[in-house]
Formats: sequence, structure tokens, C-alpha cells
Amino acid sequence: MLALTENVTDIVKKLAEEVPEISALRIATESDGESLSVSPADHAESDDQVIEQDGATIYVDGPASEFLSDKVLDGGVDDDGNIQFALGQQA
Repeated sequence: MLALTENVTDIVKKLAEEVPEISALRIATESDGESLSVSPADHAESDDQVIEQDGATIYVDGPASEFLSDKVLDGGVDDDGNIQFALGQQA
């Protein structure tokens, strides 16, 4: 299962506090089948895996959950307030 860093849980919790319509982030496979997208979400889709960690929620669609099963999601916010995500391999 996808693991989340403290950076990511902090980002998700802050987004949910600042924008009431957002309760989570959703990671989904793009139509090309090779790219992933991250977007704000207010609910899980029927085939989503729900990851809850330290008060943060991430929804991952079925195809993406297989690809991400051995990954760690990290993130950060740059000086301009842009959120960036990165994937790493679980130890």
C-alpha cells in the first residue's frame, strides 16, 4: 500500500482546513495508462483505495493502487506556494 510522508499528510490536512470542499487528494491513472494525476477530492470513487494516515486522506484509483503499492509519496510547497509531489521506493 502507498505510504505517505509527514510532509504529504501536513499538506493534505492544511488543504482540507483551508478549503472545506476538499476532504482528500485523489491519485488517478490518466487515460494514456502511463501517467498519474493528483487532484483535490471530496469523496472516493467506487474502485478507490482509501489511505488514511495521521488525519490525512488519499484516494487512489484501482490501476494506480497497483503501481503505487510499494511506493512512498512525498511532497513539499515551494516559495510561491506551489505544491509538488514525488514518489520514492519503500524500504
